[in-house]
Amino acid sequence: MDSKRLILATLLSALVLIGFDYFFPQTPAHQPAPQVTQNVASQTAPASAAAAGAGQAATAQAASAAVADVPDGPDTRIAINAPSVQGSINLRGARLDDLVLKQYRETVKPNSPDVRVLSPVDTKRADYVDFGWRAASSDVPVALPNAHTLWKASGTQLDGEHPLTLSWDNGAGLTFEVALGVDKDYMFTVTQRVHNATGQSIALYPYYRVNRGYTPEETGGMLVHEGPISVIDGRLNEGSYKSVRNDGVPPENVAWSHQGTGGWAGITDKYWLMAIVPDQAASVVGTYAWQAAQTQYQVGFTATAPMQVGAGQTISTQAHVFAGAKEVRLLEQYEHDLHIPMFWKAVDFGWLSFLTRPVFFVLDWLNSHLGSFGLALLTFTVIVKVAFLPLTIKQMRMTWKTSRLKPQVDLIRARHKDDPVVMQQQIMMLYRKENVSLFGGFLPLFIQAPVFWCLYKDLYVTIEMRHAPFIGWVKDLSAQDPTNIFNLFGLIPFDPAQIMPILTLGAWPIIYGATMFVMQKVSASSTSMDPAQQKVMMFIPLLFTFFMARQPVGLVIYYCWSNVLTAIQQIIIMGRLKAADAKPQLVAKK
Repeated sequence: MDSKRLILATLLSALVLIGFDYFFPQTPAHQPAPQVTQNVASQTAPASAAAAGAGQAATAQAASAAVADVPDGPDTRIAINAPSVQGSINLRGARLDDLVLKQYRETVKPNSPDVRVLSPVDTKRADYVDFGWRAASSDVPVALPNAHTLWKASGTQLDGEHPLTLSWDNGAGLTFEVALGVDKDYMFTVTQRVHNATGQSIALYPYYRVNRGYTPEETGGMLVHEGPISVIDGRLNEGSYKSVRNDGVPPENVAWSHQGTGGWAGITDKYWLMAIVPDQAASVVGTYAWQAAQTQYQVGFTATAPMQVGAGQTISTQAHVFAGAKEVRLLEQYEHDLHIPMFWKAVDFGWLSFLTRPVFFVLDWLNSHLGSFGLALLTFTVIVKVAFLPLTIKQMRMTWKTSRLKPQVDLIRARHKDDPVVMQQQIMMLYRKENVSLFGGFLPLFIQAPVFWCLYKDLYVTIEMRHAPFIGWVKDLSAQDPTNIFNLFGLIPFDPAQIMPILTLGAWPIIYGATMFVMQKVSASSTSMDPAQQKVMMFIPLLFTFFMARQPVGLVIYYCWSNVLTAIQQIIIMGRLKAADAKPQLVAKK
């Protein structure tokens, strides 16, 4: 009976791995965008409005476009040089459209370029942030800054110690300013101000948004969300690129909108995030929109009520812009310091986040003390084994009792072979008499399954695991083993997987298959297994070896070590059970 449970559990695990391999393809997470140089020619076009209820504002802006526009010329840029990011601000349109991350590279190669998170509108992979104002009424045309406006800067560089102010005078009594600051990580502070010297009151809507000018290849399948994301009024919304393109409602092509107070919204990749964080006390409308003419996705916020700028007065509004890596503890720090609701949900821990997050924090804590996520995985495996030791001992006892009862069970089967109902009743009575629980063998498997899922999820979605090295040839625990036996581990200079994807089998998956074979040998020695079952079990390690070849190598290492520990546990526990059973039993005198 126990051997049948082992076969069933193994086959179910194989189906799980097949599902992972089918639904969650392993593809590169982020392609490098073209590098941005100073003074490149700009071919930008005015951006369409993406906020619900802003139709009149768009009309007013269009009416005043001729006043605000100036002929396009070469871009003028101001450098950004902060501890974690570098790039430039485009003074043409006051856009954040050039940013790379100093601490992250595209690949594990030393000469790999830095990861780019923002790129200008005229590049193949445009990602940028813009902000501005819209008129509340079309009765009086107002010249407002737009994508063609050339701003003046108060300095030559934006860094952590030197904020920057951009200004533009519309020539009709309104002066617009944008004060920019950046911290040591990935958060920008954007403060928009309007000075009114027109002699009459003017109502304006402030807006902030992130823009993506292409549809990326989604790398996570169903395992990780990529695309528009927002939290407004404590509710998470995850949109898809397809729904944003197909569900847009003219004239602004807004596919989704929600009115609320504060929150955040943006576009997320597997490891990177562009997000707008408005004033958490402000009433705003968050939107996802698709501008087909510009082939552009827009996610952002517009105020629900216009801001009145009285004659001779100045108004201001502030927001934050995040453009960087989704580091778990950094997101939680921003959540605490800036009171951003559920900012940690930018990392897709999934529906079981109440389990996957704690597992990540344990691994991260172990890594901080051991200096290696690989060692953290090994240590975590020991912790799991110790935590489940009582259940393991119970399972081994049930296995031992079941194997000892096999002769009696065979006798019952032979005696009642013509009456299956009576046969099953007699077997169950025997198990109850000997206190054998059939469910006890399954319980440890069911309880440990969430641990497997949490490890898989954390290895796949957290940037802390990305490019985390281990011993030897393992340079990235979140990627599959880079070696391949089909090219003799690199001795033959070609990639067999280019010919046939199944021709991928690294060293660690082979080690895993060997440890699984040893573990099964140990298990078989403690149970009674018929020849047919033995033949089936011989193929299981080979099957799993190929399945694990495409999984994150960190997960494979975890299971290799887990198999070794399991085999040791079984040898010790079964040895003690056999020794206890061999002791002579004292018989009480009558």
